[in-house]
Amino acid sequence: MTAAHPIHRAWLSTGGTGAQNYDEFADESKITRIIEANPTSILAVEMPDRTPEAIAAELDFDASLPGAAERLAALQETGRFTAVDDVAVAYRISGADHEAYGLFCMIDTQEISTSASEPGRVIRNEDVFIAKVKQRAALNRTLSHLLSPVLLVQNAETDRLHAALKEACQGEPAVSDVDDAGRVHEIWPVTGERQAELLALAGGGELIVADGNHRSLAAQVGELPRFLAVVTTPSSLTIDPYHRLVAELPIDGEHLIAELELRGAVITKADDFVTPEAGAIALYLDGLSYVVNLPAITGDIVERLDHARVETILFNDILGMDAGDKRITYVGGDYPPSWLREQVDAGRADVAILIAPVAVVDFISVNLQRLKLPRKSTWFTPKARAGLVLADLR
Repeated sequence: MTAAHPIHRAWLSTGGTGAQNYDEFADESKITRIIEANPTSILAVEMPDRTPEAIAAELDFDASLPGAAERLAALQETGRFTAVDDVAVAYRISGADHEAYGLFCMIDTQEISTSASEPGRVIRNEDVFIAKVKQRAALNRTLSHLLSPVLLVQNAETDRLHAALKEACQGEPAVSDVDDAGRVHEIWPVTGERQAELLALAGGGELIVADGNHRSLAAQVGELPRFLAVVTTPSSLTIDPYHRLVAELPIDGEHLIAELELRGAVITKADDFVTPEAGAIALYLDGLSYVVNLPAITGDIVERLDHARVETILFNDILGMDAGDKRITYVGGDYPPSWLREQVDAGRADVAILIAPVAVVDFISVNLQRLKLPRKSTWFTPKARAGLVLADLR
């Protein structure tokens, strides 16, 4: 039996509402600028505390929720969305040299599994920030709509699913949207026999959470029977780097380098600040770039990952920080190393850390063993766009 189902009542964008997901921004002030330039962006609903009005009134997330409900209702009433019942939605993302395919649908929340002892076909693999989960759950309760999907990678009959999705994405799309990187996002409503085929393929095997760990847990916290997802195939995705910025270091840069060397790290100065090969990290602080080969850690596959070693050796041991410390900013692959360096040079952070992307083979191995990846360690591209398909929970 499939874990994927049609959306009982979907709201399909008619244009102008698409946006990056709320958690893709290293600098949240950019969200406010996007909303100012495009008030119909779904970001104005998904991040209500970042709207210009909320900023001016100094409203926190909870206090801004009524405004989010009003904006969503206004978008629906003014024709920015159109309602379609009992539908799945085929999805294509076209870039300069790559096409990705997926299916918007609803997935059974009871299928989420976070350990080998917990049954379920949806494998969630990363630790989360509980404050963000609470915000997502509160937004879901207030709106009775799901605004952005959890991105799931199907692990069975992927070639058949990919081919079926490609075939479904033909003709004139219901809407077309272009992201900041120039990728074109298009959707096609699917019903009847084709819908049944796609749902059977999408929900028939294991589904790995590639993006949306907080959204999936928010569905559990809110006791939602199903959550909105885009099911995609491994050939549609790549893993890009996921870097870190750290502000308010408790020690100076010279002391930090010395502490790393005391723990067995091999450090060399570098002319360029670029993402290193796996096994090393790059640091930028005090105007200098370094390549750091961290000491090996004996343990399972997760403990040996570069992201885990940064968390254990640098954050926990040397800096005395938990991975959830607010002084740490997690910066996805859409931001180049030059942007991180600029944040340090401008005094908005003390150190920038570049980490090589997790290998696909390691990502799959971690998931099949039902282990957890370190927070914010996989930046999958291309990402599903928010605001194209909404799920009405009423």
